[in-house]
Amino acid sequence: MLSYGMRAFLARLKAGTEILNYGRETLAAMAADQARRAPFPEAVTVLDLGAGTGADLFLVGRALAPRRARLCGVEVNAAAAGALREKGVEVFPLDLERDALPFADGSVHLVVANQVLEHTKEVFWITAEAARVLAPGGAFLVGLPNLASLHNRVLLLLGLQPSSIEWLGPHVRGATADGFTRFAEAGGFFRLRELKGGNFYPFPPSLARPLARLLPRLAVSLFFRLERTGREGTFLSCLDGRGWETPFYRGGREKTGPGHNP
Repeated sequence: MLSYGMRAFLARLKAGTEILNYGRETLAAMAADQARRAPFPEAVTVLDLGAGTGADLFLVGRALAPRRARLCGVEVNAAAAGALREKGVEVFPLDLERDALPFADGSVHLVVANQVLEHTKEVFWITAEAARVLAPGGAFLVGLPNLASLHNRVLLLLGLQPSSIEWLGPHVRGATADGFTRFAEAGGFFRLRELKGGNFYPFPPSLARPLARLLPRLAVSLFFRLERTGREGTFLSCLDGRGWETPFYRGGREKTGPGHNP
């Protein structure tokens, strides 16, 4: 076990760099690049799953200029939702793991999920809904803690629990660049267009930024730009024939058509 003194020393080394874990500028740059490459209209709909204070949403919206951005967010915290509405965001207090997103098929251009999916079990349902509402050429921008980060590898080498999936913590999933990419590209609904890293424990920002750019697969956080293909159907079909014991949620069977259960 690491001594208290060693843990305190490591905590001091990374202090002040935690904001880099969120990669907000990285996501905004990904959104701007997708808008340049895809045939986005002059009015773009952006949906943030777990919008919080709107930090990601507003940066993405500004990055899309001169296009007009309709900013929408899923947020269940009443105080945060109220603050977002005051700033002009359309807010939907939904259960991401059970509710359908209130958008027509193919009507959204960018979906953002930054540091959200690691908190959820029903990633098939959430990803299926993102795929359903996204227009072909749109993008799913995802930020996740990196299970294979340098500091997590060191912890595992010492026989310690990786910090990104502590048992006494909020995360229920771990992600690596390879693992999440294989998941997201399953079934052909998304293709990975860009992968970047954010932060690099235990180094200060002056080193963490360039190291994360150079070695994204060892960074603290991973950021994915997943482009929606023209594949019809539902991402939930990835569950067919698996025979897994885990009963993943698949929603109702009453809806039909592209993006819905048959």
